[in-house]
This record gives sequence, C-alpha cells and structure tokens, in this order.
Amino acid sequence: MQLGIVGLGRMGGNIARRLAQAGHSCVVWDRNTAAVEALASEGNTAATDLADIVAKLEAPRAVWVMLPSGGPTESTVNELAGLLSAGDVIIDGGNSFYKDDIRRAASLREKGIVYVDVGTSGGVWGLERGYCMMIGGEKASVDRLDPIFAALAPGLGDIPRTPGRETRDPRVEQGYIHTGPAGSGHFVKMIHNGIEYGLMQAYAEGFDILKNKASTDLPEQERFSLDMADIAEVWRRGSVVSSWLLDLTAIALTSDEKLTDYSGAVADSGEGRWTVEAAVEEAVSAEVLTAALFARFRSRQDHTFGEKLLSAMRFQFGGHSEFKNK
Repeated sequence: MQLGIVGLGRMGGNIARRLAQAGHSCVVWDRNTAAVEALASEGNTAATDLADIVAKLEAPRAVWVMLPSGGPTESTVNELAGLLSAGDVIIDGGNSFYKDDIRRAASLREKGIVYVDVGTSGGVWGLERGYCMMIGGEKASVDRLDPIFAALAPGLGDIPRTPGRETRDPRVEQGYIHTGPAGSGHFVKMIHNGIEYGLMQAYAEGFDILKNKASTDLPEQERFSLDMADIAEVWRRGSVVSSWLLDLTAIALTSDEKLTDYSGAVADSGEGRWTVEAAVEEAVSAEVLTAALFARFRSRQDHTFGEKLLSAMRFQFGGHSEFKNK
C-alpha cells in the first residue's frame, strides 16, 4: 500500500522504515533534507514539498502527518486540505488535542476529505517493537487503511492471550484499535499519557526513597546503601510492579546509577495537562495524575534524584533530551 509521510523525526522516519520492511511504499518529506535523503537512500520516494507528495501518490491518497501538535500540525493539515481531493485521507499520528481533531474532521468532511487521528505509542523503539495505535475516524477509511496499521502494530508477540476475547475485535490483540469517531483516538492516547505520568512518578518517588535511605540524617543503624540498578533489575523478574517503564529504568540505572547526565528538569508535552482538564470537565477525581503533572512543574525549580529518573525514562522510551548543559 502507498502512504505519504510528513515529518521524519524520532518516530516519523521509523514509521516509514517499518512500513518499507513490510513491503509498503512511502513518499516522504521533511523540512530537514538530510532526513529525506536518508530515507530515500533506503528505497523510499523523496518529495520536495507537500504538493510533491500529493502529486506522487495515487488516488485515493493517504498522507500521515507526524509533527508536533499545535501550529506545525495545524498549518500542515490546512495546506494538505487545499491539495488533496475528495476521498483522500489525512492521518494525524502525533499528539494533537482531541477537540482539534473533531474540528478538523468536520471542516475536511465538507470537502470530502477524511480525517483520521492515530494516537501512536512506541517512541524510539517503534521500529523494532512496533507501535501501539489508538485510531479515531470513520470505519470505512480505517478499514481501508488496515494494511498500514497492521504493519506498524507490534503483533500478538509472546504476551499471553486474555481468556474470553474470542468474539472481540482481533485487531486489539495485535496492538491497534479503532476507538470510534474522529477525536476518540487521540482522546484515548491522551489518557494513556496521563497514566504514563502517574506510573513514571510512582517509580521516581519510590527510587528516590530507596536512594535516600543512606542519608546521614537517619540513625546509623537504619541506613542502607542500596543498589538502585540491581533493585530495578530484580523487580523486572516476576514482581507485580514489572513493566516496560521499569525495563527502561533498569537500562538507565545500569548505565549510570547516579544519573549524573540528567538535569532533572522534566518537561510535559501537553497530554498530561489535557488529561487533567478532561477530568475536571467530567468531574472525575484524578489525584495521582494531577499530582504527577504538578510534580513536573516543580521539577523545573529544584531537581531530585527521582526527577532525574523521570528524565532518564523519557529519554529511554522517547528520545527526549533533558540532559545537563543541553
């Protein structure tokens, strides 16, 4: 299947590579010409701008936009809307606010262009592991694009199957889901990232307590000098708190147990704030997720070991650089 991809950064480039491995054809473009040239050298078709992408795609066209939320995505979708034809599809695979998706879908529908929002999780590991996708949009277009989603998804892998799922949508076990109408995909991804904030904060606080057990403020007989890397590793092996985030934590701590290269100033990319806003709108109590968001705000003023661990986890799964002097 043929797909245009706009934005060849940490995830967009690897999405093109994973699709190529599955035999799909990608027409790629980015303002960074080096990124375009690199993918062209691997067999993808290079484009010089958005109009060139559209010209090199066969109808009905599908263009995947993988850009930062807000202005970059908004302007690109608007420009594509003027270039594409009825029956074509614009896919937003970034982390857009779901209400923006609803608005864009309605506007594009008037021109006969379909809008599909894909909450995409997998970070810099997606090429190897695949991408978990939460997909919003009209069913017919999502079904037509299924070969793309199936190729990008992780697949069943070695995760034990959940009993009783025999009559449910089999795509879910492969790592992708059609969540409903436009906006629903990014809404589910938004809550996913809000939960991610809470999980990361729990690990960060726990390891901070472990590390500070050696503090001279404690009675000498109550001080323990604990090995952070080894604790992370043993928890990976059969404990109830094992997870991929813990796997990444173990990698970071084994490399540098003191996390000296990390600043501890932890950014938030929007989804955590939007999750809290949704909780307020729905009158849902979300104490953990809200506290995790506020902890990131505080981290930019004073940095604990736990916040360095948050930075380390963000770098491990997403390539987010929160290093000292950078």
